[in-house]
Amino acid sequence: MKLNELSPAVGSAKASYRKGRGAGSGNGKTAGKGHKGQNARSGGGVRPGFEGGQLPLYRKLPKRGFKNRFAVNYAIVNVDSLNAFENGAVVDLEALKAARLVRKELDGLKVLGSGELKKSLTVKATVFSAAAKEKIEAAGGKIEEV
Repeated sequence: MKLNELSPAVGSAKASYRKGRGAGSGNGKTAGKGHKGQNARSGGGVRPGFEGGQLPLYRKLPKRGFKNRFAVNYAIVNVDSLNAFENGAVVDLEALKAARLVRKELDGLKVLGSGELKKSLTVKATVFSAAAKEKIEAAGGKIEEV
């Protein structure tokens, strides 16, 4: 077998549609563009969103809000939801994802101090609130900032 003898399986490759290749092709002469007009010209047509000179929708709608591209978004978990883990467990982002307490990693993990912690845990997170630190250490746990 040689490279020039290779061909795709019969019926797997469809021939491309060749426009403007004579009257017999069924798409000759104007090549599906009709007669004259903006869309018949080479390079013709209008930009996306153009509505024929009418004020386009994207200009009618109000400008809303501001998205800070440098904002840091943390995956958030409260202290009371850490009671789902066993005593002495190491709680990090992977463990929280496995327990379905956090959906996405985002830019790290932040532990907040809502609720009560009844178990002694080692918690690894990017950021802790002051209340969360107090409650974890009061329950006999450890804090590790990653």
